[in-house]
Amino acid sequence: MHSCPKGTRLAPSTGVGTIDRAMLEPLHPALLATLDELDDKLAALEQQGMDPAVMQDQVRSKPLFQQLRQLRKLVDARDKLKHLETQLAEVVEVGAGDDAELAELAAEEQQELEPAYQIAREDLLTLLLTDDKHGARNAILEIRAGAGGDEAALFARDLARMYQRFCERMSWKMQAMSLSESEQGGFKEAAFEISGEDVFRLMRFEMGGHRVQRVPVTESQGRIHTSAATVAVLPEAEEVDLVIDGKDLEIQATTSQGPGGQHVNKTQSAVRITHKPSGLVVFCQEERSQHKNKAKAMGLLRSRLYDMEQQRLADERAETRRTQVGSGDRSQRIRTYNFPQNRVTDHRIGENYSLEKVIEGGLLPVLEALLCHERDERLGAL
Repeated sequence: MHSCPKGTRLAPSTGVGTIDRAMLEPLHPALLATLDELDDKLAALEQQGMDPAVMQDQVRSKPLFQQLRQLRKLVDARDKLKHLETQLAEVVEVGAGDDAELAELAAEEQQELEPAYQIAREDLLTLLLTDDKHGARNAILEIRAGAGGDEAALFARDLARMYQRFCERMSWKMQAMSLSESEQGGFKEAAFEISGEDVFRLMRFEMGGHRVQRVPVTESQGRIHTSAATVAVLPEAEEVDLVIDGKDLEIQATTSQGPGGQHVNKTQSAVRITHKPSGLVVFCQEERSQHKNKAKAMGLLRSRLYDMEQQRLADERAETRRTQVGSGDRSQRIRTYNFPQNRVTDHRIGENYSLEKVIEGGLLPVLEALLCHERDERLGAL
């Protein structure tokens, strides 16, 4: 559960047997309708999951079980809130009685229940209003060096390292799919697969332009330079999402490129796939096996094609996109990393964070704040 780090809390109760009315204010009718449908949806999905044909088909079962996990989280959050609401109402009723001793005990319990209730309500709203349809999916992370030459490529590599550290903290798995290195050891382009729980739900906020301000290692006079990198985050596409006609593909086995050991440039284990209708080209060389490189390249191609289709559909729903935080404009500058001041600024929410902590993988407070900002934006749009 991702709680808002700076969420607005309601004031404590004004006295024994009283409570701030806003605390128990009903949720928006649209949200209540969604909650009322949860049990039926959960039962239907559980029934599907018990079908032997589905259980034996990974293509169908994987997204189904991802949906089930998300629904169960919502049901648990709803039930927790209902339970706390019942407890709070009972305590308030006891506190309003004539027994002074009971009223005192009720007041103490009320002081404990109120913050728990507020947090549970916020958590439920966050789950409801930041429930991206691809949120439970794994993600393809693509980092490209922008303006700034070698320094931008080095920054792109620093971003990759930051995400690697973050994935370790989240118990996610991050694997390289395609790397194009610069002469200085940075990344011109890099693509990674990130797998784990709720990966896309959090990582989608990294989509956009990242800017760095620091003294490059190649700068002899100590001048601060500004460089940039762009980050794309694609939901991993399942085979069930779209069908790729083999006739539309041109697949070439080639030797690996760039720095490496004895294996590089000696065997044709690298794979380049061209999707002729779209012109998309993917290249994978990180595995020693041509078969594994081909599988990774197909996964990357499938996700890019799926993302293209999702972008096309999103463009048709411009008004809906307008209400979303970080909805996919990859040219948008979302964050600045200022090394001299040890500060990271996320421009979408106007908050500053410790660069030292963020660059070492401490991204969760930033992403939780963005989740809460998205929640509040969507709640205001209802």
